[in-house]
Amino acid sequence: HAAGHAIKERNRHLRVAYISAEKFMNELINAIRYDKTQTFRDKYRSIDVLLMDDVQFMAGKERTQEEFFHTFNALHNDQKQIVITSDCPPREIPTLEERLHSRFEWGLIADIEPPDLETKVAILKRKADLDGVNLPDDIAFFIASKVKSNIRELEGSLVRLVAISSLRGLPISKMLAQDAMRNIIDSDQPEGLTLDRIAKTVASHYKLSVEELKSKNNARQIAVPRQVAMYLCKRLTKHSFPEIGREYGGKHHTTVMHSVGKIDSIIKEDRNFHRVVSELIDNLCS
Repeated sequence: HAAGHAIKERNRHLRVAYISAEKFMNELINAIRYDKTQTFRDKYRSIDVLLMDDVQFMAGKERTQEEFFHTFNALHNDQKQIVITSDCPPREIPTLEERLHSRFEWGLIADIEPPDLETKVAILKRKADLDGVNLPDDIAFFIASKVKSNIRELEGSLVRLVAISSLRGLPISKMLAQDAMRNIIDSDQPEGLTLDRIAKTVASHYKLSVEELKSKNNARQIAVPRQVAMYLCKRLTKHSFPEIGREYGGKHHTTVMHSVGKIDSIIKEDRNFHRVVSELIDNLCS
């Protein structure tokens, strides 16, 4: 997208096509199905600039490679510009035809490094501004520090965060960001974030001992902190409901599930409680 915008800014009359290899293949399939192959070819062979993402997707897809080979040649012969991206060098793409390997190596091959933390934060802040979203700096840094893959996932995390914030009627916070990025965070769980550490942190906050927190005492001043602890164990670690239950006095996994659901409900209704849980998450993830 950025390359396309830069090209259009220099010459707004250029015909620029931005497409993924997967979409190219899907359009080709539809063209064959509805006998519109020539229309498909005219569309991609009459442009000035072709930008194609994820060309490695063509691996093993013979008809797509065949069509792209001739599209590439047509554009190259007309001295048009072609920019393609992949997650590895051309020679390392498996089951890619040799003639495409050679075509891809005609041009400049550049290894694009992932953006640094500050750049990712700037990208997030810019997208938030464009979308009219107030994204606090600490949340932007948190998201940027967790996303290691690509800009698409970075922006997708922001979209999910905004959606969750809107659906729950809650302001954007680190706790909501944790929810929006649960899959990413699960695979990037800090080694020091253990069930024991969560128990000690929660117990300290509520001025309880860990033994009291894990006891069978169901007085409210102990039961609620215990539910908070179990909620955090589920949200911030990979441990299952039964594993968390065993940690807290042999509680049945359904009890843990109920506790997580109850804390979720209180968070939505009580902003002070939401703030407390957010602070605990900040403490545990810092």
